[in-house]
Amino acid sequence: MKKRVLLLFLIAFVCTLQSQRIDPLRTRDFEAQEIWVDSIMNNMSIDEKIGQMFMVQAYSNLDEEHAIFISELITKHHVGNLIFMQGTPEKQAVLNNRYQALSKVPLMIGFDGEWGLDMRLKNTYKFPWNMTLGAIKNDSLVKEFGEHLGEHCKRLGIHINFAPVVDVNVNPENPIIGNRSFGESKENVTQKAIAFTHGMQKYGVMANAKHFPGHGDTAADSHHTLPLLNFDKARLDSIELYPYSKVFDAGIGSVMTAHLNIPSLEPNGTLPTSLSKNVVTNLLQQELGFNGLIITDGLNMKGATNYATSAEINLSAIQAGNDLLLIPQNVPASIRIIKQALALKTLSEERINKSVRKILKAKYWMGLNNYKPIEISGLQEDLNTIEDELLHRKLLKNAITLIKDSDQNIPLGNLEYKKIAYVKLGDDSGDHFVNMLKNYTKVEVISDNNLDGLLTKLKSYNQVIIGFHKSNKHPWKSYRFKNKELVWLQEIARNKKVILDVFASPYSLLQVKTFVNLEAIIVSYQNSKLAQELSAQMIFGAFKAQGELPVSIGEEFKVGHGLQSYSLSRLEYTIPEEAQVSSKKLALIDKLADTILEEKMAPGFQVLVARKGKVIFQKSYGYHTANEVRKVRNSDMYDLASLTKILASLPLIMKAEEEQKIRLSASLQDILPSFKNSNKGAVSVKEILSHYGRLKAWIPFYKGAQDSFSGKNSSKFYRKKRNSKFNIEVAENLYISKFYKDSIYKYIREADQREKNGYKYSDLGYYLFKEALENTYDKPLNKLVNQKFYNSLGANRMTYLPLAKFNKSEIVPSEKDDYFRNQLLHGHVHDMGAAMLGGVGGHAGLFANANDVAKIMQMYLQKGFYGGRRYLKPETIGKFNTRYFSEKKVRRGLGFDKPQLNPKVKATCGCVSDESFGHSGFTGTYTWADPKSEIVYVFLSNRVYPHMNNTGLIKTNMRTKIQQVIQDAIID
Repeated sequence: MKKRVLLLFLIAFVCTLQSQRIDPLRTRDFEAQEIWVDSIMNNMSIDEKIGQMFMVQAYSNLDEEHAIFISELITKHHVGNLIFMQGTPEKQAVLNNRYQALSKVPLMIGFDGEWGLDMRLKNTYKFPWNMTLGAIKNDSLVKEFGEHLGEHCKRLGIHINFAPVVDVNVNPENPIIGNRSFGESKENVTQKAIAFTHGMQKYGVMANAKHFPGHGDTAADSHHTLPLLNFDKARLDSIELYPYSKVFDAGIGSVMTAHLNIPSLEPNGTLPTSLSKNVVTNLLQQELGFNGLIITDGLNMKGATNYATSAEINLSAIQAGNDLLLIPQNVPASIRIIKQALALKTLSEERINKSVRKILKAKYWMGLNNYKPIEISGLQEDLNTIEDELLHRKLLKNAITLIKDSDQNIPLGNLEYKKIAYVKLGDDSGDHFVNMLKNYTKVEVISDNNLDGLLTKLKSYNQVIIGFHKSNKHPWKSYRFKNKELVWLQEIARNKKVILDVFASPYSLLQVKTFVNLEAIIVSYQNSKLAQELSAQMIFGAFKAQGELPVSIGEEFKVGHGLQSYSLSRLEYTIPEEAQVSSKKLALIDKLADTILEEKMAPGFQVLVARKGKVIFQKSYGYHTANEVRKVRNSDMYDLASLTKILASLPLIMKAEEEQKIRLSASLQDILPSFKNSNKGAVSVKEILSHYGRLKAWIPFYKGAQDSFSGKNSSKFYRKKRNSKFNIEVAENLYISKFYKDSIYKYIREADQREKNGYKYSDLGYYLFKEALENTYDKPLNKLVNQKFYNSLGANRMTYLPLAKFNKSEIVPSEKDDYFRNQLLHGHVHDMGAAMLGGVGGHAGLFANANDVAKIMQMYLQKGFYGGRRYLKPETIGKFNTRYFSEKKVRRGLGFDKPQLNPKVKATCGCVSDESFGHSGFTGTYTWADPKSEIVYVFLSNRVYPHMNNTGLIKTNMRTKIQQVIQDAIID
């Protein structure tokens, strides 16, 4: 008996606590709040009070007739609240100011902005759906999302945002909640909802918990019918009602009542819960003790309108205990029937006063006691900020979920052994995903109209990435696989190693009968541009996967499941501010680019900037040639000229030095015995790399193979067609004798040395390093550097002899040669000596796009580590990035150029650290890396078009002026 009494006491105590919950509408200056509320209520007629209980829908994309209609509701019927629907922010702001000016009491402005203002307004920011946010472990990020939404709403004069959705989506077939829910875990939904609420209400914008008492386990949409939830009270308490109790304790300001049929709460099967006193008053207010604003779901929805006439529905909503009627229909008739109910005593004025007082308290809480019109100027910029995109990126990076990785294949490493194909499933685009994948290595898009054809095309590939792409337009779009796609998925997986990346609801995976043959599965949740790009970056290890499933995928993958991958220290691709660089200041590059093009310093070029391992600026300008036929693209390859020295020869020399195969102290005759007894035999490797070896700057080898009278190429050395003797391709339809290479090395060996010691930049040493490296490793230089560096780096667009691998249209021409090859050089190296060696030189011959140049430079910056692999030792990088003859006024390190010692020389902008290093190239190329600022800068152009005498780029120091802009843009 005592136990029973104690139990009853505890139950009564809990109920008392619930009924005494905090008043979320009460402000800190509650005494001033009460005075303001009383001052308005004491001067209100009953019509004005009733008008305060309506929130009618207003559009900013309709005509003046609609605006007049809304205006009359405010002036004639005292409507006190508006919910803005579709339109634009500028027009909404104008109308908001207009309507507010008409209202005696400031209007409360409501809005449906679950994932941002984009839910209703064009040209506003679109954040991820709640389902995506549900995958994030760090709830502080969801709070930050709420803060951003609060700022946006505040800026646009919105006082209450009908979010968050706190429905626990335990039914995968739910047609209306789904992606709008944080998931199926009541704890996760609750934590996310509280975090969001705290964030948004911090900015004085009221949050709204919806859809009470829980719309998560329905298979019907209350917009179209009255959904049934046939669960007992205990089940509702344990799941549906769980988040509400917690968010009420957390201080949420309002709740939205849903149009549902729940027999255990309301026995009248035709009466929606939104109109039920049992639900709205007895359960919500008395049992759960909620003291905030109670707002109906839209009263134009079929879940409500099928019950009675509009006016009768509105009256019933008030009688049930709702404070505010959302989107009421036929306001004049509703006012009449409410006044009739007052006259008939079926509704009391005290009941009206209770709600109106709460509404006015809410308006004070929202700051409407100090109403100010919206400032129109700068509205677009304020609603689409850099900070919004930074947060969006952070949210998605934390949400992307790796749910299977049976071969520990994520992130993708060992790229030299991978031949990767991409196959698209789904009815939406995957272009952003593919383009980002291609930034990391060669990925080929494979498609076919039939499965057999597709499988045949995939035979040569050992890794297939399948992207399942569904529309990202809104969260209600279908996420389902077609039956044909399910068959194709299983057949591809049966034959190939597959990574499946789902850019749709995780529920789509419920259709997949078996996951046995799928080596890796990623859920990226949405098919937005950003989700596609970031997911591709995660696959290649730019950052780690860390999301967790917000819902279960059958018994295979339970809610909360998520594998954590790891970073391989590959380049990320993002916006400047994520690396503490100002995008506004970087935009000055565009102005310099305009000057380069207008003054014809080059027909086109690429600029890439990375900082802290993140590519933050990557643009292509102009055209391949002055004909302006083909625009330069980021994937196009330029002749790198002398950048070849530090991107091909130097990494191999470093590796050889580590392996003690080529020592820095070694003499030239040590590494090339043929130079024994020559005037260069005693010159050291260190001296040559420092350009302190007294070598001539260059030798015009091509002139030695031309007729001394006519200046034409001698038939003794050249042929227009290849044969067994003339088999070294110099240019299109121009072949040199295979024996001429010996003449080149003879010229170098016998060339006079410069008489004076001192710095003199020279190509000749790199002819010799090429020979030494090929002799040491018994392999051609181009194949050697591919094997040791490019293949595993994913630098597939960095190559010698590009015409052997790429279409001409992907290669930018250099010069219209009228002195040697007599043709437009297009895919053949510009440097004459390298051309005579067949296009592969230690000093020139390399072609690449800026992206692949950045990979090598980033590897250097990361002290020899990139893509999960140690290429070079940190001490090796330090050794080569050191000046050894600075006392002799030699600014260079070993191979690397370094900042000028003489201020008159413009090797750099003069704004980089002394630790920095890089190189420039004759064709108009330049790259530089700075360990101190963590900047990598790449500039590639064909300034030698149409002729190498086009020196405007050099004379104006445009490359280093851009470098100055980059340095000036750093904001940390």
